[in-house]
Amino acid sequence: MRKALLIAACVAALSVSGCKYVGDDPNESGSDVENTEYPEQVFWGDTHLHTDNSVDAFGFGNRLNAEQALRFARGEEVTATKGAKAKLSRPLDFLVIADHSDAMGATKAIKEAPRIALLGNEFLLRWHDMLNESDEGALRVTAELIDGAAKGTLPASLTDPEAQEERTSDLWNAHGETIDEYNEPGKFTAFMGFEYTPMPGGDNLHRVVMFRDSAETATNVLPYSSQDFAGDPEKLWEYMAAYEKDTGGNVLAMPHNSNVSNGRMFEMQRLDGSPIDKAYAETRAKYEPVVEVTQIKGDSEAHPFLSPNDEFAAFGDAGWDKCNLSCTGDTKPEDYAGSYAREALKRGLELMQTVGANPFKFGMIGSTDSHTSLATADENNFFGKHSQNEFNNKDRALAPQNLGTRKGRFGWNYLSSGYAAAWATSNSREAIFDAFQRREVYATTGPRMTVRFFGGFGFVESDTGDLVKTGYASGVPMGGDLTGGEGEAPTFLISAMMDPESASLDRIQIVKGWLDASGNSQEKIYNVSWSDADNRKIGPDGKLTPVANNVDLTKGTWDNGTGAPELVTFWQDPDFDAAESAFYYVRVLEIPTPTWPVYDALKFSLTLPDEVIQIQQERAYSSPIWYTPKG
Repeated sequence: MRKALLIAACVAALSVSGCKYVGDDPNESGSDVENTEYPEQVFWGDTHLHTDNSVDAFGFGNRLNAEQALRFARGEEVTATKGAKAKLSRPLDFLVIADHSDAMGATKAIKEAPRIALLGNEFLLRWHDMLNESDEGALRVTAELIDGAAKGTLPASLTDPEAQEERTSDLWNAHGETIDEYNEPGKFTAFMGFEYTPMPGGDNLHRVVMFRDSAETATNVLPYSSQDFAGDPEKLWEYMAAYEKDTGGNVLAMPHNSNVSNGRMFEMQRLDGSPIDKAYAETRAKYEPVVEVTQIKGDSEAHPFLSPNDEFAAFGDAGWDKCNLSCTGDTKPEDYAGSYAREALKRGLELMQTVGANPFKFGMIGSTDSHTSLATADENNFFGKHSQNEFNNKDRALAPQNLGTRKGRFGWNYLSSGYAAAWATSNSREAIFDAFQRREVYATTGPRMTVRFFGGFGFVESDTGDLVKTGYASGVPMGGDLTGGEGEAPTFLISAMMDPESASLDRIQIVKGWLDASGNSQEKIYNVSWSDADNRKIGPDGKLTPVANNVDLTKGTWDNGTGAPELVTFWQDPDFDAAESAFYYVRVLEIPTPTWPVYDALKFSLTLPDEVIQIQQERAYSSPIWYTPKG
């Protein structure tokens, strides 16, 4: 197995010069789990789940703790907060519980405190009474909390890190004991983590922080507060670097939900307005190797304003692209570029050219951001964003979601999305974390389709017959780098297999971004494989004949016969220029299927208004493969 590490240069660069796979060390796991020589299995998880320890989730009504969240993710049946029985049809392989670091456990503590103990604090006393009077009162507390966080008007008793330290320390240590108890290498992986939640002016700059280590190591630090330094991510990276130096552990951060950042997540400058330099770019790329591009609050892969020639760019935008997270700031057209992942990848190429490093060199994952403790991303098993909108609330699809100052968003605007898929050598903390670190991961909007993507020089069409072995032996997987090629266009091996519990496949696309000779970023979408290939053609406009839509909204069904169970293909870039930096990633589309409001309409005999999206094409996004010109 050590032969895979023979060429040291390949370890750092994942280059293709005849190297074998150079991922995590097969002998490194801290358990007795046996690691394979290269990733033979994809593992499914949620890296963004909230329990009753999150200040807003408890205010929303969530009464399920970390243990119940872990049991549910492992495939056990639990009772949701509002009484419905909840169970996944298939267990997940890993989970990051990412409770908010700010005011961790505060709303729970305020509600449960003896009233007499709060008589000296009029603000907290009022919240105590509202939390105990009714669900509506608790929602008003949460609305005030969201508004106060956006405007910076929350009282010091909630936001001051020193005031929080004792409560947070107790909760963090107890949480660590639960995480380690439910971590079972080889069967289920439980990660230590938290959510860092700066929201300046209501612009979402949140990150989920994920530790590679056991609780014994991770509890040497407390979750980092976003109230320090106005939520500057550079301070978070300093915290992470200090953790690694002091403990010998490893940690990474995952920006998420950039679609409601009003352009600030992927700005072409630092948070304080100063220029991005090489040190900043290298640090960000090191500590933020992946980005969450799809979740309950919409999809951040692309936007029609930025990609007008992409007919599938509008997925998940409804209700989310008009204003920032709290709707305290309207989104302007010039804001979109800093809010979407594809444009960020293009910006990364530009910054690489100007500062010598790429701060936006990231892989892509999905996760839920559910605040119910239930990691559900299936349309027919969706338990909502928060506990007031669980499975048994017949009004949830049509009810306004006017939390805080949010306006014009309704239940149906929320997506049943998504999950993170990791190609790893075992189901263990070390192997899965290392897959994230090298970006050998991909995102889905919920379905568990299996996606492989390899790039190299010299692949031929017959290599699809032994795609995985050839891909690792002579190329790089998703997340890797290609250099050289002596002017030859890179070649790619791609496969996608449908989720057996979901829909068949419509098509595989490759999304390419590059810098042209003038240094301007460009993009193009290539349809490279599709179902019913004999009857569907690419027209003069470059668009593929749409797949048939056979959704029956009166039953919530569709016919998988119009799609393909599996698509496998070879592709070579027909527009390649060896002098131009580029990235390539795969997008896989299912055939059309019903959305979760359709199932609610059938269950509760509802009539859905015309503006409700009832049919969509679920999808997967691979991490990119980057090409860098030689020299």
